[in-house]
Amino acid sequence: MESLSDQFNEDQLSKDFKAVVADVEALLKVTANTGGEKLAAVRARAEASLGAVKATMTDTQETVLAKTKEAAKVADDYVQENPWRSIGLAAGVGIVIGLLIGRR
Repeated sequence: MESLSDQFNEDQLSKDFKAVVADVEALLKVTANTGGEKLAAVRARAEASLGAVKATMTDTQETVLAKTKEAAKVADDYVQENPWRSIGLAAGVGIVIGLLIGRR
C-alpha cells in the first residue's frame, strides 16, 4: 500500500497537471485566430496531445476511484468480521497520536 505522503504528492501532481492542461487550453483558444502554417500545425499537435492526456487522466481517475472503493469495502468487511480487534487498533492509534501531540 502507498504511503500517505506519496498519495499527497500524487494529489498535488494531479492538481498541477490539471492546471497545465487548463493553461494549454487557454493558449490554444488565444492563438486560434492567429495565422501561419507552422502555428496551425503546432496547434493541431497540441490539441491531439491534450485530447490524449485528458483521456488518460480520465481513465486513471476512474481506476483510482475503483481501487479506493475496493479498499473501503475490504476495510469495512474486516471491521465487520473483527470488531474488537478494530476497536483495539483504533484505541492504540489514538493513544500514540495523543502521546505525540502531548510531547510538543
